[in-house]
Amino acid sequence: MSVTLPVPKLTPLEELVLKVQAAIYTPVAPLEITSWRTPEPVPFAAREGGEKSAIVLGQPWGRRLFDCAWMKFTATLPAGFGGQPLVARIDINGEMCIVDAAGVPVRGLTNVKSTFDERLGGPAKTIYQLPSAVITGARVEFWADCGFNDLFGFLKDEGRVALAEIATCREDVRQLYYDLETLRDFQLDLPSDDQLHTNLQSDIDAVADTLDCADSVSVQAARTTLRPWFESAVKDRLQVHAIGHAHLDLAWFWPIRETIRKGARTFASALYNIERYPEYIFGCSQPQLFAWMKEHYPALYVKIKAAVLAGRIEPQGTFWVEPDCNIPSGEAFVRQVLLGAKFFRDEFGIVPDYCWEPDVFGYNGQLPQILKKSGHAYFMTQKLSWNVVNQFPYQSFHWEGIDGTRILTHMLPEETYNSPAAARSLRKIATNYFERDVSNHALMVFGIGDGGGGPDAEHLERLRRAPGLPGLPAVKIELGAKFFKTWSRESEKFPSWKGELYLERHQGTLTTQSLVKRNNRKSEIALRELEWAAFLATTQAGVPYPAEVLDRHWKEVLLYQFHDILPGSSIKRVYNECNARYALILAELAELTRERYSAVASQVAPTGARVVFNSLSWPRTEWLKSAGTWHHVTVPALGSAVLAVSQLSSLNAQLSATTTLLENENLRIEFSAEGRMTSLFDKKAQREVLAPDEIGNDLVVIPDTGDAWDFETDHGKKDVCGYLRQPVRRPQLHEARATIDGPAAELIQVWRIGSSEIRQTLRLLAGADSLVFETTADWQEPAHMLRVRFPVAITSDEARFEIPFGSILRSTLDDTSHRTAQIEVAAQQWVDLSQADYGVALFNDCKYGFRIKGQVIDMNLLRSVPHPGAPLIGKDNKADTSAAAVYGDLGAHTFTYTLQPHAGPADLSKLTAAARALNTPLTIVESRAPAHVSPKSDTTHTPLFTLGSPSIELAAIKPAD
Repeated sequence: MSVTLPVPKLTPLEELVLKVQAAIYTPVAPLEITSWRTPEPVPFAAREGGEKSAIVLGQPWGRRLFDCAWMKFTATLPAGFGGQPLVARIDINGEMCIVDAAGVPVRGLTNVKSTFDERLGGPAKTIYQLPSAVITGARVEFWADCGFNDLFGFLKDEGRVALAEIATCREDVRQLYYDLETLRDFQLDLPSDDQLHTNLQSDIDAVADTLDCADSVSVQAARTTLRPWFESAVKDRLQVHAIGHAHLDLAWFWPIRETIRKGARTFASALYNIERYPEYIFGCSQPQLFAWMKEHYPALYVKIKAAVLAGRIEPQGTFWVEPDCNIPSGEAFVRQVLLGAKFFRDEFGIVPDYCWEPDVFGYNGQLPQILKKSGHAYFMTQKLSWNVVNQFPYQSFHWEGIDGTRILTHMLPEETYNSPAAARSLRKIATNYFERDVSNHALMVFGIGDGGGGPDAEHLERLRRAPGLPGLPAVKIELGAKFFKTWSRESEKFPSWKGELYLERHQGTLTTQSLVKRNNRKSEIALRELEWAAFLATTQAGVPYPAEVLDRHWKEVLLYQFHDILPGSSIKRVYNECNARYALILAELAELTRERYSAVASQVAPTGARVVFNSLSWPRTEWLKSAGTWHHVTVPALGSAVLAVSQLSSLNAQLSATTTLLENENLRIEFSAEGRMTSLFDKKAQREVLAPDEIGNDLVVIPDTGDAWDFETDHGKKDVCGYLRQPVRRPQLHEARATIDGPAAELIQVWRIGSSEIRQTLRLLAGADSLVFETTADWQEPAHMLRVRFPVAITSDEARFEIPFGSILRSTLDDTSHRTAQIEVAAQQWVDLSQADYGVALFNDCKYGFRIKGQVIDMNLLRSVPHPGAPLIGKDNKADTSAAAVYGDLGAHTFTYTLQPHAGPADLSKLTAAARALNTPLTIVESRAPAHVSPKSDTTHTPLFTLGSPSIELAAIKPAD
């Protein structure tokens, strides 16, 4: 039995708007389309090299999502239309970029049914005003570079061409349409019993009764009737500062290569509208986008650069990309600013003094210091308006970081960076601005974003009308930099917020796509290691510094820190491609590092000697296995030592390893017959580390019905902890064996659950006060997460977490809504739960999602969530349901974590040193020195730097910019 839903009845004003809209364009001639399809983009010069076909209305033009095609559009004009202003109206149910005769982008178009939040208006761009250059006599001809995907990377109507024609445009009717469209939006936001609503309806009725769209006099009379509505003297005192924008995700539901094309479409449309609207200013963040235009579209870039210098396009930000603000290292944030600012300075002579981060999933508490010391005065976002549990209380405020540094912060009162620039936008800003009692200035960011495209005529036409409506604030389109300076004059009255800006949402992104997070961590460390080795090799051995390689690899690693790549919220293709690139980057960095260490080794040791390098800021005494032999080495901070064979016999007697016991002189760890850790005893402190009747290294498997962002898909729930009440399963021990390998007591455990296998080597080294868990997992459990928990005998209301260039205390209690909402929090290389006399630290080599509540240290290891997974494919728009395509973390993973009990409260320098040692192994190279070099066997070499305190870390060394 079928059910027919009632069609909502249109209001008289809505009917009138549709009537006028239908009269704007009159078809003149159909456009014929010839297509040359290719699976990947090809340049304009090769546009006729693909699979050729003629495309007609109603026909799909691609085969697979993200197919490409060059299309030639031609038409023959009927007699009498020569010299008249004409437009092309095109909707190919995909994205396209019209180019000029030289192949330079001139206009980006997007299909009507493209994915977008309907509350923000339609994203379509279907109109191209034809220049005389494409018309020769009665023939029209132009080319477009097309993508078989909508704005968000999906297919609509199977990619069937929906519209392709040449038309005339009635400009007077178009202007009347925007009058009516703006008034409709204004009326919808008014109560029906409001006198303004009544008066407006009266004028609308008068227009509807007399309007004849075919009669220019009638159209003008209608506009005259409505004009007073846009000239009201009743104004809100608030001043809205507006700038056009196209927040463009550098990858998300589409691959990076499509982002480059989206960039061309977006900039082309910005320039197209700049020519037509003299008041229009377009802002674009992310130097990476500008750099792509310079590389791939040099002629377009010349126009972009001219518009920047003319003040019509504003470079925004200074971060190289808009990165995730929880996961990257402190040095990575500095490089984001350094490289971004350098590009803008070199290209445009401009360095913005504000940070532009509208769409990031929370902001670490050290950002104010990093930004302030990097030349920033202001910070902008809006993402905290997405909180699920608690409304963030401020929109104009001083954000104070963990060290007391403050930065002026503005959160967009409209709570979107995709403002439709409508009357309702202005009303929301005026009524929703939390600080309107102390500030008369607020920022509006308007245009089509996420998938790019930016503003179009409708945004600018609305802004010519809506500010004149009764009771709405005035609007000034201007540079963002000007807004911040004007707004900041009121800052003495702004409230303050101290600590991190925690987003009560998207906590799953701290774990999703674990491989990309591992590769990011390894790449950050490898870049630092090469810079240190290159510094030594350049200053001590005269080896040329690899500046170009480091610049190139830093920029690529920073690109992958973009806030929909590193958090794990992009499609599978993005990870297939960037993880393959990471492998090549890491291999090249490792080879260059080894070459440079070898060059230095040859200056300090004879041929054949093996030299150990320590790039860290602390001296290291460690066990090291090389070529099958164990060595006990001591290497000074930022120094090196020649490797010597150690005597191990006297140490072995203090080690024990069975399937139920690991022991050295400091720790005794006991296991049940089922492999569970039942005791972790600190022999020096004479105390049990685990909480009573609990098990340590508790591997738990929990159903994960969320998506890439969140643990739960119902964002309307205030109860965000539902996943914690899901049934917990535990892997079962399949195999266990113990061994003593030199100074290492080892227990190898193989755990199985479902189709998955987890193999762990638990290693306790002679003299060590920590237990290492080297782990490989073949994870095959869709829609589940794997976590490890350590319930410890520690009572504390707070736990400490490492964040970039610092650490932060967070509550272990659930006694307020804010604390309960922190269901998962970010940390870098260590977390610590301590009381006054004792504590326990957990170190990791590639994990970021943690929960420490009560006495349990809980680390999220893997999430195999189904979304976004693979996009829709095939002619039926069906999803690729193969497990490997859809569920993110299925497959092989390698990670290591270390548990370290310690006496007394947390010593931050010791914790950081231990974490860095886990993440940055000592490097061994062989000297190839000439025979005359004097042996320095079993000696250390004087470091070039000495640091005055163990609390100081040399985060990086590089040539000055």
